[in-house]
Amino acid sequence: MNSITHALYYYQFRQLVLGLLISFSIISCVTINIYFPAAAAEEAAEKIVDEILNTNHLNTDEVKPELNQSTDQTLNPAQRDARIDSQRNAQSFINTPIIESSLVSVINFFIPAAQAGQANISIDSAKIRSIRNKMKQRQAKLNPFYKSGNIGFTNKGFIASVSDKGLSIKQKSTAKKLINAENNDRKALYREIANANGHPEWQNDIQKTFAQTWIAKIPSGWMYQTSAGQWKKK
Repeated sequence: MNSITHALYYYQFRQLVLGLLISFSIISCVTINIYFPAAAAEEAAEKIVDEILNTNHLNTDEVKPELNQSTDQTLNPAQRDARIDSQRNAQSFINTPIIESSLVSVINFFIPAAQAGQANISIDSAKIRSIRNKMKQRQAKLNPFYKSGNIGFTNKGFIASVSDKGLSIKQKSTAKKLINAENNDRKALYREIANANGHPEWQNDIQKTFAQTWIAKIPSGWMYQTSAGQWKKK
């Protein structure tokens, strides 16, 4: 690469870096709001619901996309050599100290800004673990009532009595106690997840996410409440 071409590449790259820095300066003046991370919340809900319901998923092999064949195969030897030389020169240019320093500066500026606008969901606090353990232990007692259709999953993220049919007086009392205990823990779970992430205002969104996840994960034959409030067997 001759000196003129090298100077041209350097000028173009310097203009690019300058433009990026100016853009970042403008963006950084705007307050970055932390939005409710719906995708992360769904992932967290699925993990907890699977853990409590002991849902087993079949492992399926992911279909890997085929790699695109290199366009080098369509080039003649002279063209391939020219392309390789061009790539080497570009890499050499980027690897110069001043260019590497500029790239590092740009990355260090932009990565924190991007992270500031994103949020994850933490579900690993001591309180959350304690609630999850209690719910897992209670699941074995609830399963018979789920399977018989006496207890179902509401559209608000809780459980409720669907029918007392076939239950003895003792079983009715047991079902009522289990429902109250489970709902108390679920409410606490949604609250603690929001608090653990420093956003108590997320509690309603977390509850809605769990409500959808519970119903999506329950086995066939269990009862759930539709969005209209009607009980339906899955």
